[in-house]
This record gives sequence, C-alpha cells and structure tokens, in this order.
Amino acid sequence: MELMDAIRKRCSVRSYEERPIDDATIMALIEAARLSPSARNRQHRKYVVIENPGRDPAMIEACNGQKWIAEAPILIAGVADPTVTNWADVDVAIAFEHIVLEAVECGLGSCWVGAFKEDEVKKLLGVPGDKRIVALLTVGYPKGEHSQKPKDPLEDVWAKEKYAW
Repeated sequence: MELMDAIRKRCSVRSYEERPIDDATIMALIEAARLSPSARNRQHRKYVVIENPGRDPAMIEACNGQKWIAEAPILIAGVADPTVTNWADVDVAIAFEHIVLEAVECGLGSCWVGAFKEDEVKKLLGVPGDKRIVALLTVGYPKGEHSQKPKDPLEDVWAKEKYAW
C-alpha cells in the first residue's frame, strides 16, 4: 500500500471484530513506533500492550466508561518520561501515528483515546508516578464499514510565507 493510500484510508474505528491480533502483527505495530523520531533522539517512550482490555471492568471505568474500548482486541498505552524532554507528549503522539498507519497497512483499525483518568490507568498498568501516559490507542479488525470523516479542503488549511485565515 502506498503511504498516501494508508493516510486516506485511516479513520477512527470504535467497533471491532472478536478476532485476536497475532503477536507478529503486534510487534510490527510496536516496531513502527520504535522507528519514529523523538526529540534529540532520546527515545524515552514505552508502550504497554493490553490484550482484551474489556476483561477488566476497572480499565473501562478508568477510560471514562467508554464501553466500546472493551471491543478492541488490544489497547496500547503510550508512556513518556517528561523529565527527559519537554517534547515527551509530542514524541508519543508521533509514535502513535506511526502505529496507526502500520495498523492500516495490516488491515487493522484504530482509535486514539484521550479521555481517560491517567492516575487510574497508571495504577492498573503499574506505571511509575514520575512517568506520564500521554494517550491510549485501541487497535483491532474493524467491524463493518468505516471511512474517514470529511476534511477541510486543502486550500483552506495552509498559507505560504505568512499566516492567513
């Protein structure tokens, strides 16, 4: 698949088939994240992969009761060390986008989860207090048809040399 095809195909998926993701595919997703850039190449990110997150009602509650998360075969927590760089959150965001695009390549769907109770998720996953869970990402085989939501026209999203709105 061409990169722009994957970018155009990518969409937020909140409904997944009851189908596990094999270990080789999970490692391909994490490899995509590992290869992403980080500020000053500090590589201070870690990823916690939770298989079948719906088996733990406390995880769903920590995700603000978003029940659709329970359908995902995996939930990935992006963990950063904010003491290493001021760009820790951005580095995890870039890594997650690498995972998202690799997921499309693998025939998977994903959805960024930003609404969660960080302290509760940290406790459930054993993440130390000095680390930060930047975001969560569900990944799985999409159930039904999904498509990217409409985006603003190209001419409305950029300017040359000077800001224009």
